[in-house]
Amino acid sequence: MADKIKIHLADDHQVLIDGLSNLLETVPNFEIAGSSLNGLTIYDDVVQDKADILVLDISMPQKDGIEVLKEFSQKGFPCKVIILSSYDDLKIIKEVMKLGAKGYLTKKCAGENIIEAIHAVYQDQEYYSDAVREKIFSMFSQNNPKLNKNIYAENPILSPREIEIITLISLEYSGKEISEKLFISTNTVETHRKNIMKKLNIKNTIGLVKYALKNNLINP
Repeated sequence: MADKIKIHLADDHQVLIDGLSNLLETVPNFEIAGSSLNGLTIYDDVVQDKADILVLDISMPQKDGIEVLKEFSQKGFPCKVIILSSYDDLKIIKEVMKLGAKGYLTKKCAGENIIEAIHAVYQDQEYYSDAVREKIFSMFSQNNPKLNKNIYAENPILSPREIEIITLISLEYSGKEISEKLFISTNTVETHRKNIMKKLNIKNTIGLVKYALKNNLINP
């Protein structure tokens, strides 16, 4: 039998923890390793539990979810983090993406998405619920890209053309639209996209958007 995915739940409401535990324990390869009601103890709790996945609320007492992620970033991530929050504010989504969260769900869709999200994040994939993903894309599509004047020097992994491609993909341009804008063929656009994803070890479009955000390719 395959090893179980050990999950730690962090929320300031015991009733939500109990409800999620009951749901997740129906999945054969899931194990609830522990839970936290207080942000101050989360890091030590997940280390002690040897958790694979932390499902983390933003609104935690004494140390909120943002501060917990900052602590993880400073000390080294002991596990992968999925945010489960009542908020779908773009500022919060952007912040947790930058700080290294692998997924973001709103509580209103938790029952529909949490099992799929845990499986995806455990397999090193990003996972965002549909509503959150739409907000991320809308954040980039409202304005034209504003490139940092030093962006090419700051991103030696990607060529100038690849930076243009990833920027336009993050703005939700289609392959045809990118080809027309850059005067290249759609096949060339697709080749660049595949090369970018290989270079960055990214598996999907949301990963490209996250890279663009974290590396300041776009200032929305």
